[in-house]
Amino acid sequence: MKTLRIYCKLLKIHDKSRVSFGCRLSAAQAAVSKASPQGAIDLINFIDLTDLTDLIIFRIFVNTNTIKVQNTMRLAMIIITTTIVCHSCKDKTPGKTLANGYATPDMAEITVNKNTKETTITLQVDGDWALFEASSIDALDTLQTPIGNGNSSSTTTNSITIPSPEKKYYRLVTPRETFTFSERQLPMAGGYNFRDLGGFPTQDGRHVKWGKLFRSDDLHKLTEADLHYLSSIPVTSVVDFRGPKEIANAPDKLPGSTRHAYKLSIEPGNVLTLVNFSDLGPEQLDSLMTQIYVHLVTEEPFIERYRTFFQLLQDSTQVPLLFHCSAGKDRTGTAAALILYALGVDEAIIMEDYLASNHYLGDKYAKELEQNPGLKPVLTVKREFLQAAIDRIKQDHGSVENFLVKVLHVDIPKFKARYLY
Repeated sequence: MKTLRIYCKLLKIHDKSRVSFGCRLSAAQAAVSKASPQGAIDLINFIDLTDLTDLIIFRIFVNTNTIKVQNTMRLAMIIITTTIVCHSCKDKTPGKTLANGYATPDMAEITVNKNTKETTITLQVDGDWALFEASSIDALDTLQTPIGNGNSSSTTTNSITIPSPEKKYYRLVTPRETFTFSERQLPMAGGYNFRDLGGFPTQDGRHVKWGKLFRSDDLHKLTEADLHYLSSIPVTSVVDFRGPKEIANAPDKLPGSTRHAYKLSIEPGNVLTLVNFSDLGPEQLDSLMTQIYVHLVTEEPFIERYRTFFQLLQDSTQVPLLFHCSAGKDRTGTAAALILYALGVDEAIIMEDYLASNHYLGDKYAKELEQNPGLKPVLTVKREFLQAAIDRIKQDHGSVENFLVKVLHVDIPKFKARYLY
């Protein structure tokens, strides 16, 4: 292969297997720096889609300012990128994809300190790999130099620490697959149930975009570091589903990047104001929560709030958008589920994301549950709650998609085009 001969000539060796990934990458970069426009065209003709270094050198070629990229190169980049994505999707295991929102959690684990925002990425990759980092998903497509690379066995662990107080996105490139990922739970010192809805796979083989839609609990106790982190996204719009009393008791602290703040109050979701819980047992509380979820999707005042919410989601000037209530589990959980349904995410994944609130809110309500264990139905979520809402939607409208299109006025094709890779 021609590009391989370039590498080997620069390294004065003839056996590709003897060249380490780092050396091959350096040679590739050297080849690019000396290349001509005709050399770029030659590279397209001889590129090896299964070779990691070839993919990197091609990306560098396309983004090198000293080389005028021809239309044929742009077309080739589209073809190659599409091929990589399709190849990656074929080998993914849906069950693994879901748990943490990564393509393969077994290969990449990300941990972020909620106070300092320092990020540690732990990789367990078999073979060549390169990790890229950017402040936005789109910027990942133009990167030339990885923040780390190597050749590892499946039993070797590699850790990379990024001391950045801002939101980052990552792309792990291997000879077989390309994974784009970020942290699922946002590292908020003053919050708990903060999540990026990106990364979830859809039934048609695509993925929800990272960095566009965020769900959370209340924003009242966010720190300056938290607000800086959210501004780095940058969060443009904030939708608050809480009622007036909730807002008065715990007003939002908004990041400086916020241009729009909307109060779409859905008060029945604030179950803490509805009844005297000491008078109700666990079964009665379960029944109450189930009724509330059904009301969220059947009562016109609440449907109107969700309809307005989806209008905002379909306006490109409102994104990135963060939506929240007090706990981020009921009103917000229903909104998140409807978004994922609109994007074609599998029902099992939607339910898994909904139930994850129990994990993220564990610390927030630990003291209350210890003192009042009978409040568990109110301070946690159950499969039966969301399922009651979904079953009622299907009963009344035939399908969730019909509800989204005919009642909430969601343009599904455009919605998918905006929020899916």
